[in-house]
Amino acid sequence: MQLHTDSIYLRPLQEKDVDELLELRVRNHPFLQPFEPIRPASFHTREGQQEQIEQSIRDFANDRGFAFGVFLQENKQMIGRVALSNVVRGVWQNATLGYFLDQSHNGKGYTTQAVRLALQFAFTKAQLHRVQAGVMPHNAGSIRVLEKNGFRYEGKSLRYLKINGAWEDHNMYAITAEEWTL
Repeated sequence: MQLHTDSIYLRPLQEKDVDELLELRVRNHPFLQPFEPIRPASFHTREGQQEQIEQSIRDFANDRGFAFGVFLQENKQMIGRVALSNVVRGVWQNATLGYFLDQSHNGKGYTTQAVRLALQFAFTKAQLHRVQAGVMPHNAGSIRVLEKNGFRYEGKSLRYLKINGAWEDHNMYAITAEEWTL
């Protein structure tokens, strides 16, 4: 399965992606650290990324989460990851959206496109009703990505996640199937 625009495509992460994902994570660690939890040193190893991919494959198979690599059309290079995680079925039909993009490719619209494709998957293939995302208030770029994709601001969650060693407030955004447009 592949979702695409003219410039990027998404596909589920596969075991063959481990080295490229590791290189992407290691190269972008200083850039991403202010927005992520502190991870054990093992996370930034081949084994750690292999574990991440294996978990994403299990989650996909069990309808618990959907993680995709973000790739450039022109050269098939992996430039990021977008994931629908914490999938809850039943009366909620909800997932949490998360994403990151290689620092050198920021500002080109790729993240906005990747989120749009993830929403397409969420509301068509996965048959979710709602997708939510939490963003630290000072992360203006990520807020723009969500707003461009039709997410609405729902409020602030205080001390929502432990990011880079500190409990950080997050602005909560969401979109439902009724609000989404292709």
